[in-house]
Amino acid sequence: MRVVSGIQPTGNLHLGNYLGAIKQWVAMQDAMPEGDDCLFFLADLHALSQPVIPAELNAHNTEMAATLLACGIDPKRAILFNQARVPAHSALHWILGGTARMGWLGRMTQWKDKAGKKGETQSVGLFTYPVLQAADVLLYQATHVPVGEDQKQHLELARDIAVKFNTDYGDTFTLPEPFISKAAPRIMSLRDASAKMSKSDPSDASRINLVDDDDTIAGKIRKAKSDADGLPGEVAGLAERPEARNLVTIYAALAGVTPDAVLAQFAGQGFGAFKPALADLAVATLSPIRRRLVQNMLTREIVTEALEHGAERAAALAAPTLAAAQAAVGLQV
Repeated sequence: MRVVSGIQPTGNLHLGNYLGAIKQWVAMQDAMPEGDDCLFFLADLHALSQPVIPAELNAHNTEMAATLLACGIDPKRAILFNQARVPAHSALHWILGGTARMGWLGRMTQWKDKAGKKGETQSVGLFTYPVLQAADVLLYQATHVPVGEDQKQHLELARDIAVKFNTDYGDTFTLPEPFISKAAPRIMSLRDASAKMSKSDPSDASRINLVDDDDTIAGKIRKAKSDADGLPGEVAGLAERPEARNLVTIYAALAGVTPDAVLAQFAGQGFGAFKPALADLAVATLSPIRRRLVQNMLTREIVTEALEHGAERAAALAAPTLAAAQAAVGLQV
């Protein structure tokens, strides 16, 4: 089994990033049998599909790696690296560009959403980055790729590219399977439960940042949008109460229990009692992460060393697949 997953390096990660992705990465790393691999990478090449400020991209890479380490990614148990340190990603991307079809990419939902009616003004990278995503996973013969609902189409495209390449040139790539964790919750804004928690939201009160101090975390939860009703005894009772459901979901994810278990504990109580308990739990969970993150940023050699070592391991795993793909299409290697 080989799991591969990536995340774009952005600044100011928040609770939604942690509960929706990073916590699941740590769980997969810890559960992976000896001899199998987890590869987690910073998708800094993908970041180039949009205009970047070079110094910010570099800083975000460091901060993202420091955060992943602070959250529990262990470079001795998982392979942590950034794409740019492994040139095979770019090389395979170009080879697969000869297999992918314009029509496939034009149908990608995220392309339509981001480009809108201004596709001609967008970068070529934004149009073709799903091919780079395919290279990211096919390069390592990934067997499983953690995906959310919004990324399933991209994994399907990677499989389509692999099937066509294997058909045209001979078996070269493993077809990766989606891994959708039932434990990965969708965390919504604290101010508007119809929208995902996001760093792009202009209201800082809408999210809990992983760098927030204890008082700020508690204050944001205290002011989070809720309602005047007491909590029901089961999840079905939250069907028409999105803000209440979001806060219960956050508590359950932090505690590692089901929402039903949370409601069994707090049934009949109002948010005057629930929010302080949620704040205490959030502070207890996030404070150690923040302390480790601050320490990692002060001693950046640890972060640099982890990325360099991870890139060496990743490059060694990638080399046979890239060589096989090059040979398959007749390139001299």
